[in-house]
Order: sequence, then structure tokens, then C-alpha cells
Amino acid sequence: MKLKLPLLTAIAILALASQIFAQNPQAALATLPEADALIYVSPQRILNEAAPRVMDPAELTKARAAFADMKKSAGVDPSTIEYLVIAVRFHKPAADLSFVAPDIMAVVGGDFSSDSLMTLGQLYLQDKVRVEKYGSKSITLMKIDPIAAQAEKNPILKPLAEIGAVPLNANSLAIGNLRYLKSAIDAAEGGNGRISPASLESLFRDPNALIAASGAPLASFAKSFGFMGLENTTRESRCDTPFGNFYAAVTMTGTNFTLRGAMNADNPDTAKIINNLLSGLMQQGISSIPDKNAQTILKALKMFARENEIVWEADIPEKTVADFIRSQSTPKKDEQATSSAPAKRPVRKKRTRKQ
Repeated sequence: MKLKLPLLTAIAILALASQIFAQNPQAALATLPEADALIYVSPQRILNEAAPRVMDPAELTKARAAFADMKKSAGVDPSTIEYLVIAVRFHKPAADLSFVAPDIMAVVGGDFSSDSLMTLGQLYLQDKVRVEKYGSKSITLMKIDPIAAQAEKNPILKPLAEIGAVPLNANSLAIGNLRYLKSAIDAAEGGNGRISPASLESLFRDPNALIAASGAPLASFAKSFGFMGLENTTRESRCDTPFGNFYAAVTMTGTNFTLRGAMNADNPDTAKIINNLLSGLMQQGISSIPDKNAQTILKALKMFARENEIVWEADIPEKTVADFIRSQSTPKKDEQATSSAPAKRPVRKKRTRKQ
């Protein structure tokens, strides 16, 4: 049977769109709810591109075998997870002036079935979970007993006493507190409160980042402590400065791991003052670290003031990173001597009889 040209064109467009979507995590995360701080990790690129450069081949083979076992048992291979994003959202104080705990959520997306993974989790946990319907989604919730016990004494922790999980679409899963998961469902279904394009642009300044982070700590502080009003009231903010807004990312360039980042300091003078302070503290911190490989990595970090920002950057050879990982995974000499030395028998003193 021959397919008509419009149908072939539609199939080609869909295939191309899915390929672009998979290569562009910024597009995949555009339907998340608003966030004040974001951490992005690309497990797929770390495990498939970065790890082979710095890991021992034998250890890498073991890891891939473990991933294959996970794929068989749980249906998820960590090396095919395209992104892991941790989002934090702060809130205005409640009407009674009490502090409101921030929302926390992790979103995972990749080559796996989120519905199948949720079904497997429910079968494993059985009566330890409950399911709550919200919109078109079913949220699976589990009580975190240690936090729930503390929440009885400290009500601030109450929103975090229960952690839930929900499939946002066929290939992405969100895990977090109930309030944030409901916001994620609303955002995914086209509701209000979606993450701002500016937040994603800041996080993905370098689209090839292995790890990236961005946030607005001063604005989050202002929101949490009533500078912008309360949950039921609005106050005109007098704290609109971008001071403290930051960005950082780790990428691969040639045979180097590259770190780039910046923090807004509001004006050139403040940038220089903070840069001088942080540079001095960093030098003292480096000299107090006993591990020589760690010192080498930290010494590669350069920090300087540029216009209204404090900028940091480093180019670290992959061999240096490999040496550091190897030094951390190798048992120390003292530990080896302690574990390998045979236990000494106590020496018994010979008794001499008096004549």
C-alpha cells in the first residue's frame, strides 16, 4: 500500500521533531512549573561520553553490566536517561506569618516507560503507598516516617512528610512533595505557573553542559521572609536587584573538563570587593586540603571580576580528573596495612620458678 505525500511529510516532520526534542533538554523542560533554583544533570552524556575518559576500563565494564541488569529488572538503563533536574521553589510566608518550607522536586526523562516504572514501584511497595487522583494523573504517595515524626514537633516540615511520584508524560517522571507535583501536573497540562523562559535560558547558557546550576538566592530570601508580602496579600517589593543570581556549568572541551560560571554583583565596585574576599578565602581553603590531586583541580580555578559579575572558570585535563578519581577509589596505605596485616598473638611471658 502506498502512502500519500501529505502523510509521508507528516511522518517526517514528527520524526524530526522527536529527534530535535531529544537533543534539546530546554524544550523538554519548558512545561515544568516555576522554580527559584535549578540543578541539571545529563546522566546520558556523563556515563557515555565523560566516564570512559576518566574511569578504569574494568570498572566501566562492571558499571555497564550493572546497568544492563537494571534494564532487565526495572526497565531503566541509567546510561539512557537524558536529563535529571532538581527544582526548588520558595513561598511567601503564611497568613499567620509562619515560614513556609520550600517545594522540592526531581524530574527524570529518558528512554524508559514512566507508567511501567510507576506500576513496578507500586507492586514493590504495595500497602506502603497511597494513590491520589489529581486532574488526569494519579500521584503515588509514600509517607517518610522520620520526617513525619519531626513534623509533629515542627509544622514547617509537614509538606515534606510525604513524597510522591507521577508520570508527567510517557518518558518523564516527577518525584517530590505533593504541592509541587500538583503544580507540575497543571503546568504539563497547559495551566498557569510554568517555568519562565529566562530561568531555562540561564540554566542552559551552554546546551552541551554535563552539569549546570542556576538560581536567584536573594530573590528567594526576599520571597520567603515577606519582602513581597504574604500568601494572601501582595506587597510591592523593594528588593528587585539581580544581586546573587548565579550560573555554573561543567562541559567537555577537547581533552579538558571545563567549568564556567558567574554571579551577579550589581555593580563593578561590589564585584571587585566580593572577588577579593572570595579569592583570599579560596587560597586559604586550597592550602588546607591534604589531597594533592584535589589541590591541583582547585588551583586550576580562576576567579575575577568582570563588569557587574564575579566570573569563575577552569580548564582541567581529563588525566587530572582521572588521577583524582583513582586516588579516591584506591584504599589508603594505612587502611591496607590494617586490613592485610595478620592479627598478632599476644606474647606470653615465661614464668620462672623461684629456687
